[in-house]
Amino acid sequence: MDNKTLLEVVDLVVKYGNIEVLHRINLRVGEGEIVTILGANGAGKSTTLLTLSGLVKAGAGAIYFDRTSIHKLPAHDIVKRGIAQVPEGRRVFGTLTVQENINLGAFVCRDAAAIQKTQEWIYELFPVLAERRQQLAGTLSGGEQQMLAIGRALMSQPKILLLDEPSLGLAPLLVKAIFQTLREINASGVTIVLVEQNARAALRLAHRGYVLELGNIVLEDSSQALMANPKVQAAYLGGESTR
Repeated sequence: MDNKTLLEVVDLVVKYGNIEVLHRINLRVGEGEIVTILGANGAGKSTTLLTLSGLVKAGAGAIYFDRTSIHKLPAHDIVKRGIAQVPEGRRVFGTLTVQENINLGAFVCRDAAAIQKTQEWIYELFPVLAERRQQLAGTLSGGEQQMLAIGRALMSQPKILLLDEPSLGLAPLLVKAIFQTLREINASGVTIVLVEQNARAALRLAHRGYVLELGNIVLEDSSQALMANPKVQAAYLGGESTR
């Protein structure tokens, strides 16, 4: 895929105290791509996303977004530049309504017409949220909360959407529906970086993937090549061929 590099991570090191959890990792995400990061629990996947978002600080190395270094910026400035994260566990505000959660996602936007247009698009993507806009977010099902978390992130009109384990705890049918919506979001022009335990679903959705093991990137390839790779099949796809 010949596309402009939108996000580039160069020799990124991240430490928690004295413990180094990411060891000089390198990755790139092209404009319009869906890129997935696979790995076991504790591999460093969530840490990678949190560092891209500015919520965890880089110990060394650099992160470039649209050719500008962002690794020293505070998280809210990174959102303003066009990176939004859907956190693991959804983290919706349960005591606020669906509409109030959606409104909070637009905290960096000043253009009322653009906010309105984005909100209408989100309610088209997730009609169930439109039906429940006055309902408290804490009373929604897990799948609906995941839709709300994605909708809230989209309100900042990001160029890149970072998703951390969107399928966690959801029934297979819901996972299929949410991943189909992610495909639509990507088709609208939003680049996606996806961290996901469900490797099969992630590779079916993504264009390319990276495999992270104990803080090191050990594989990088197209999704099709990763699906066909015996090591990936054995470790993440239950050992079976996915043809």
